[in-house]
Amino acid sequence: MRRAVAETAPAAGATSARAWRVVLEKIETDLLDGALQPGDRLPPERELAATLGVGRSSVREALRVLEVMGLIRTGTGSGPTSGAIIIATPRGGMSALLRLQVAAQGFPLDDVVATRLVLESAVVETLAADPDRATAGARAVVEAMESVDLTPAEFLSLDAQLHLALAEASGNVVVAAMMAGLRTAIESYVQAGAERIMDWDATAVRLRREHRAILDAVDAGDVDRSRALVRDHITGYYAQAGLARTQV
Repeated sequence: MRRAVAETAPAAGATSARAWRVVLEKIETDLLDGALQPGDRLPPERELAATLGVGRSSVREALRVLEVMGLIRTGTGSGPTSGAIIIATPRGGMSALLRLQVAAQGFPLDDVVATRLVLESAVVETLAADPDRATAGARAVVEAMESVDLTPAEFLSLDAQLHLALAEASGNVVVAAMMAGLRTAIESYVQAGAERIMDWDATAVRLRREHRAILDAVDAGDVDRSRALVRDHITGYYAQAGLARTQV
């Protein structure tokens, strides 16, 4: 059974970097309200994109977050197993995580930064300590960020995807879900910071270098260096953009 997602007009002037949240928040609302139930099939990507007034890439990004949370299963091709199917309803802690995604933009910046440091330090420690953990997905995102044609918004959207990919690679589904829940707040603050940086090109070069260094330290199994690099990466950007009010 396929249930339609009610049409929701996106905010005027919504950028592609924010558009995926239009999709995510609509599906989250339907899940939390019971309008979508296990076994229901979401409309195809093309139909969701047209209904909600966003691009198909934004639909795919929202579905990926929901799949990480274990709420949907996606299949390729055609037939009864294709598309996105609801496999769980949010209850208890998962419901709280979904509401976190919606509410996160109201959190104090310093609290979000401090939480990132706790979560992402744990992520790189786990990855560096286990040589069997795969970072190929994160490497692919880093490669995509090498394009010089990316706008700051596109670059930072990929940046958020990179940090989420690392969380997913750690194998800790709770940490990955929390990072997905905080992504709205993280991306919003990072995007706001970009507008305050005078030389964005130089900053992008530095961020690319830092990303590669973090992955190299993880792949080398250097736990201490991985942790130090990710902390410097997170706090350094906020300090450069003049966003952090306190030293974290």
